[in-house]
Amino acid sequence: MNNLSDTLKEYPVWDRTTRWFHWINVLAIIGLIGVGLVILNAKTLGISTDGKILLKTIHVYIGYVFCLNLAWRIIWAFMGNKYARWKMILPGGKGFFTALRDYKAGFRSGKIKYYQGHNPAAKLMITLLFLVLMIQAITGLVLAGTDIYFPPFGQTMKTWVAEDVNKIVKPYSKENINKDKFAEMRAFRKPFIITHVYAFYFLLILILVHVFAIIMTEIKERSGLISAMFTGRKVFPKKPVD
Repeated sequence: MNNLSDTLKEYPVWDRTTRWFHWINVLAIIGLIGVGLVILNAKTLGISTDGKILLKTIHVYIGYVFCLNLAWRIIWAFMGNKYARWKMILPGGKGFFTALRDYKAGFRSGKIKYYQGHNPAAKLMITLLFLVLMIQAITGLVLAGTDIYFPPFGQTMKTWVAEDVNKIVKPYSKENINKDKFAEMRAFRKPFIITHVYAFYFLLILILVHVFAIIMTEIKERSGLISAMFTGRKVFPKKPVD
């Protein structure tokens, strides 16, 4: 009788660019979460104004890496291999909900329907993650400009709040600041910071669910789901449905 390992076959799935995106994204998000939590608790931790500016500067630079990486992944979804493209990432299309029900039923019963790319349930999670990450990227860039006057919107914000546009405007300084214009700018900023903070907490929940789902799927399917993000290849005992 053959061992299970004798019946397994490798299938290529994630191209190199997709794998690089994934791990750069993981590291950037860990960095952003770590620094972000310190910033949120700066008052409790007794961090000085200069310390907050330094932390926010670090947060913004990590954010630039995050945004550029995310932008490249969005572009790559039009250029990458079959499983990197939007068609294989986004849910919907003919037969999607039937495939989702069949996958869930098979997962529960042990009659697994294997997917070389994202399974139907994973497509829902990945789409939700992409949306939240894009929200964080957009709101984060606006906040970088309204808080410590970093690009791409920093110069516009300086011009908005300056008493004299020919003089320097510094973060957390009242010098050369028009009080009324500054109040207007902060009112403009408010919905962005609210969205950024609440999306941050929602992202934390999504990450926990995502990691839990990956672990459970790996235990159930034993398809090399985790190792595939290093090697680019999954293994299956039978041909995947996609």
